[in-house]
Amino acid sequence: MSSDTPTLALKSGEEYIELYKVLKVQGMIGGGGEAKHVISEGMVTVNGEVETRKRKKVIAGEVISFNGESVQIIAAS
Repeated sequence: MSSDTPTLALKSGEEYIELYKVLKVQGMIGGGGEAKHVISEGMVTVNGEVETRKRKKVIAGEVISFNGESVQIIAAS
């Protein structure tokens, strides 16, 4: 992944964030309900693979993509 990819840092003490929350927090989607819908429709990828589990635990190092936008999850510093 290029250094131009935006990142989302996990909060201190967290090991993961749920997939739908990534879309919501990053502003890639209007809200949680809409995020869950696009995930269940197969419109979101994690590390290039389609993911349909709304509450998938996304960990540091993984890259989430939706609608031409991507974000890489990083560990809390």
